[in-house]
Amino acid sequence: MTAVFQIAPRSLRLAAGLAAAAVTFLAGCSVGPDHVPPEMPLPAAWSEPKVAGTSLATVQAEEWWKSFNDPLLDSLIERARRANRDVEAAVLRIREARAQKLIARAGALPAVTGGGFFQRARPSATLSERARSMGKEEDLWHGGFDALWEIDLFGGARRSIEAAQDQVEAAREDYRDVLVTLFAEVARNYIELRGLQKEIAVARRNLEAQRDTAALVRAKFQAGLVSELDVARAEAQVATTESQVPLLEDSLAQAVHRLGVLAGEAPGALGAGLAKEAEIPPPPPEVPIGMPSGLLQRRPDIRRAERELAAACARIGAAKADLFPRFFLNGSAGLESQRFKSFGDWDSRSWSIGPSFSWPVFASGRIWANVQVQDARHQAALTLYEKTVLLSLEEVENALSRCRREKERWRALDAAVQSSRRAVELASELYRRGLIDFLSVLEAERSLYSAESQLALSERSVSMAVVALYKALGGGWEKAEEMSRAGR
Repeated sequence: MTAVFQIAPRSLRLAAGLAAAAVTFLAGCSVGPDHVPPEMPLPAAWSEPKVAGTSLATVQAEEWWKSFNDPLLDSLIERARRANRDVEAAVLRIREARAQKLIARAGALPAVTGGGFFQRARPSATLSERARSMGKEEDLWHGGFDALWEIDLFGGARRSIEAAQDQVEAAREDYRDVLVTLFAEVARNYIELRGLQKEIAVARRNLEAQRDTAALVRAKFQAGLVSELDVARAEAQVATTESQVPLLEDSLAQAVHRLGVLAGEAPGALGAGLAKEAEIPPPPPEVPIGMPSGLLQRRPDIRRAERELAAACARIGAAKADLFPRFFLNGSAGLESQRFKSFGDWDSRSWSIGPSFSWPVFASGRIWANVQVQDARHQAALTLYEKTVLLSLEEVENALSRCRREKERWRALDAAVQSSRRAVELASELYRRGLIDFLSVLEAERSLYSAESQLALSERSVSMAVVALYKALGGGWEKAEEMSRAGR
């Protein structure tokens, strides 16, 4: 049930005075809570022990991938930034949010509608004699403009505009978050590709050595110096190593395909440019990680969650404004005539102006229910914000842990490779002299192959751990962000 009252003032001056007074009043009146950025208790320092190669200096990670000193990696990230489909979709979401803001702003401005009609009418024969005597049939020509302006006394429209602006800012942070994820994904797949190339090279190098060993054993068997068992063991080791190469090549092809799609091209488009083997990009000597509190300003996903929380808060005010009367300023101007030939005459002009208001006296609890809906969504947005902060802290702690332990693992594997190479040399020499059996040679070669493979895997894992750390710190979007493409 809605109550509507209209008052026709005597002059435009009175209506203008009422509108001015209303505007002055509404400037300081908006129902609903004002957004206050939430405060979360953050740790004063990282729980992980200090990792070699990191410092607590202020994070400087605008173009962190350049610290790997790999021009091809730089080129891949630039291509991805320009053509990646996720980035394009994020830009379109910003455009959508800006258009929604324009819609919200239009709701607070006067609306003017033009129109016209012609009608021919005949009074009912059942009307009074006086009504029938006024004429049997009549024509009416009408054309003009109707204007309506809702005077936002209780701030419902302003809260809606505020929520729309917060959503625009949230969409921009989402765009930045897409950039952070994209750059880390390109770097991770590129490092994985180089690591797989190295693992394949290790496998082929060991395969060649194992084939030489198998040929030596076969020659000794033909000379009657060893049994056929040694030959079978040597050939089995060659076949086992051969079986690993296709698996590594398949993973390599998938990395190439993934990089192509990330760069916005066909999966195989980058195959020729990445076919040449190169070293795994080494991580920078030092990564500034800052303090936990810095994440609130650096990570786009946290900033996006905070803006979405602000938008949810503003929508509570927009919902509460529906509980109060709505005031309007109505007006119309046009031409009316019963004859078409006089429709354009000056005397055919007509106009009206006056305020009105409506108040939902009874709405079956719908408005209060909507307020409760928006309040619940605000609480959910607050919970999501807190969860995002906690997950960001976890991500950084995990990245720090991985960096430290992977470096420790790499050092141990490097020592293992040196020892394994010496063991193979000694075992081969002793076997040629007939002082040990062939099984000892096989074990030494297996250990060397395993250690070298694990070392190549660890080398790429060290670099990928640093990439994960930069991503967890929220770096990469600052200078790479194209504000014109982001809708600013």
